Amino acid sequence: MSVASAIKTRDAAELPGKRDEDWRWTDLRGLIRQVPAPSAALDVASLPAGPFDALADELLVVANGQGAAHIGVEPGETKVVALRIVSRGDGSHAARVSVDVEVAGNLTILESYEGEGAYLGQTGLILSLAKDAVVERIILAADDAEGVTVSQAQVDLAPGASFAQTVLTGGARRQRLETIVRHPGGHADLRLDGVYLLADKRHADLTTSVTHAAVDGTTQQLTKGVVRDQARAVFQGKIIVAEGADRTDARMGHHALILSDRAEVDAKPELEIYADDVSCAHGNTVGALDEDALFYARQRGMPEAVARALLTEAFIGEVIDRIDHEGARDVVRAWAAERLGA
Repeated sequence: MSVASAIKTRDAAELPGKRDEDWRWTDLRGLIRQVPAPSAALDVASLPAGPFDALADELLVVANGQGAAHIGVEPGETKVVALRIVSRGDGSHAARVSVDVEVAGNLTILESYEGEGAYLGQTGLILSLAKDAVVERIILAADDAEGVTVSQAQVDLAPGASFAQTVLTGGARRQRLETIVRHPGGHADLRLDGVYLLADKRHADLTTSVTHAAVDGTTQQLTKGVVRDQARAVFQGKIIVAEGADRTDARMGHHALILSDRAEVDAKPELEIYADDVSCAHGNTVGALDEDALFYARQRGMPEAVARALLTEAFIGEVIDRIDHEGARDVVRAWAAERLGA
């Protein structure tokens, strides 16, 4: 089953659904009975500025599946690129983006998903990092409440490479942000983080899979989220340590706050370990705000709504603070504060 293939053929039967284990909580086949007609072309020049435009050396816009689709970094080069994935209207579209970072290249990708309408969109990304390359990828997903969007990234690391990713999302009608990483060991370093802030009936699915194939690799993963109203969050994180991938150090954590009785969080953290000499762990918690902290804040004269917003902002702040790019970190903090009403 493939979202891109379903869009190409306009065959809804090709969409993944609840019978597919990795998609059981993000059922597209049960939601979409007929794939919409292809999306109309957009005039890129008429689009408003994106959230990261002012921070970038280079701007690429993929609008309704059309536009520039390759980012290249030469050996030793440093570059900051704003990649905008824009969806408008009620059609369907798919796009592919490739990223190649050569030896010792340094790339910051400031990636935004910007939507208006009841669209169906899919973006496939292929990222290749050569030896000692450094990439930070920051994704801010601001899809429409009626949109359905799937982002699927395949990341290939070389020994000595470093890849850090932070996904931040407010969800959509259905939304899946997926990252698959091939980790070669060899002192390559990986960080996969995420924040979801969901309200109303929005849905967000953060799915990752990392395969450690050889010795001396590290992975850190931290995802935090807040759901309220009738929103639904899905977290699926898998770390596989292959036979012979000794001295792997892999850590995964997922922590969520549920702020209403009708909100839902489905979490599935997994470790598959086939090597002996490893240091691996995962943790998962789902709960409510600390009532003692809330009571203390209110006793100090703080209105309840403000106290709740500040406590939830502090809860997700640990993830945001791990973003290296200062300008992007400030943009993300402002986005989070707006969504939380702080």
